[in-house]
Amino acid sequence: MPTRHWGAMISVPCRHHWFRCLAAVLYGAPLPVVAPFAAQAEDSASHLGWFRDSDFQELDSKYLFGSFTRGASVGDEGERAIEPDTRANFGKRSGQYAATLTELELEYSPTKFLQLEIGPTISYYNISGVPGLNDRNAGVFNGVNATIRSLLIEGGQSPFEVTLSVEPEWRNFDETSGETVSNYALETKIEADTELIKNRLFYAFNILYEPEGTITGTKPTAWDPESTFGVSSALAFQVIPNVVIGADLWYLRHYEGLAFGSFTGDAVYLGPTFFWKIGPKTLVSASWEAQIAGREIGGASPLNLTDFSRQRARLLFEFEF
Repeated sequence: MPTRHWGAMISVPCRHHWFRCLAAVLYGAPLPVVAPFAAQAEDSASHLGWFRDSDFQELDSKYLFGSFTRGASVGDEGERAIEPDTRANFGKRSGQYAATLTELELEYSPTKFLQLEIGPTISYYNISGVPGLNDRNAGVFNGVNATIRSLLIEGGQSPFEVTLSVEPEWRNFDETSGETVSNYALETKIEADTELIKNRLFYAFNILYEPEGTITGTKPTAWDPESTFGVSSALAFQVIPNVVIGADLWYLRHYEGLAFGSFTGDAVYLGPTFFWKIGPKTLVSASWEAQIAGREIGGASPLNLTDFSRQRARLLFEFEF
């Protein structure tokens, strides 16, 4: 489907009723699509002679869907791990643009209902010829991230397992431009997932709200608040034991102000995901997504390349100890 048709579908019918449209996408649209796919996948799996059903063991769902959309698992009690997690944004309207943020996290699950993460962040910027941004080619120590994840609903109590994730962040450099700032953010997510076929086919959705504020220059009163709202929908299929592939769909809206103030634009991202449990204590999870639709308020060009990037990717390793 051409990009302009996606944009028309999202920006025109959903301009005034966007929340209803998103609810339909997340909860209504997957049902007629997933149901026949799940039936066919289950039928195909039963006829494959390469692997027995017992070869497909239960997997923690947290990183099954890549790392932009996350499953609800919080790990076993006492579980500890080190996680290098890199997020990358590529492409603006013109010029050369790449910005990465790597979190070096220490993860610990004190109980089966709670998971804690904390660690420093390192950024790299490669910016050249992008209107409104200074040229930059440098790596910097950026700040500190922490995450608190609390399991709200266990899988046995309902069709979905649900977790609340709260991620306070402090950055010393702007995420987009690399300029020296003091940035404070509080990414809050509802993460939910379910099994459509036991140990084979999985579905997840996330709801995101991230308020943040940035202090620029030397005046502490120069406070620039903004916020992002998003919803996602993801499918993942364990094709061979411990290897999972899938697709992730995100819809994001950006606002000036902390509580959905002035709407500045939206974006839709779609792309593949990959998960591999390399060993009992090691895994890798990856996502790549392209902006397939979007709009800027007051802009005539397709896509929203002011608030968001043209492409984004994420690569995470986990080493338990």
